[in-house]
Amino acid sequence: MEEAKLEQFQQWVDESRRIVFFGGAGVSTESGIPDFRSVDGLYNQQYAYPPETILSHTFFERDPEEFYRFYHNKMLFPAAKPNAAHRKLAELEQAGKLTAVVTQNIDGLHQAAGSVNVYELHGSVHRNHCMKCHQFYDLDFVMGQEGVPRCPVCGGIVKPDVVLYEEALDQNTMMGALRAIQQADLLIIGGTSLAVYPAAGLIQYYEGRRLVLINKSPTPYDSQADLLIAAPIGEFFSRVQVR
Repeated sequence: MEEAKLEQFQQWVDESRRIVFFGGAGVSTESGIPDFRSVDGLYNQQYAYPPETILSHTFFERDPEEFYRFYHNKMLFPAAKPNAAHRKLAELEQAGKLTAVVTQNIDGLHQAAGSVNVYELHGSVHRNHCMKCHQFYDLDFVMGQEGVPRCPVCGGIVKPDVVLYEEALDQNTMMGALRAIQQADLLIIGGTSLAVYPAAGLIQYYEGRRLVLINKSPTPYDSQADLLIAAPIGEFFSRVQVR
């Protein structure tokens, strides 16, 4: 890692008061959760159906048994712990420097690290509701069920509050994330290929002058970054000071 880039980043963090972090799957890979598009990610493994098909609203309704078999095997990592990136972002929020985390992840690791103002664009595995009576269930309930989890109250199918393909993102979450990005004086983007829309389109609303992009591989927005850092994000954040 170039020391000059770390020093520049540290200076910008020190000078900023409305930092927003926008992150994707790469933020959690150092916690042992595979991303979707890397060599070892979900998109490079073989199943009877492509992940995009299994993780669609249509497939969930047609074959919830097969959906949950995939979901349990490949989407749930209850033993995962926050890494240095999650922890540092929580420290920045507690220090009054970071105003929001906007994440495409569904693992809840930002909150586990202590972050409070988190916009989960694609939902969370920790929230689940009965499709019939809307009773809430946590991740432990879903993990403890064989096959398709059913509501003990009414017998309805319990669905995770995760945005599936063909489903719209929650508008309140989207608007909150958009406002935070618009008001930021430093936008840090990390661990995302910036290939998933409409989430990736949110960064076009950033009006500040300092855009930092931290990712191990190139993204379509590299040319727009004021500071481009090719490094594992947890490793990089472990060297950042909160002061």
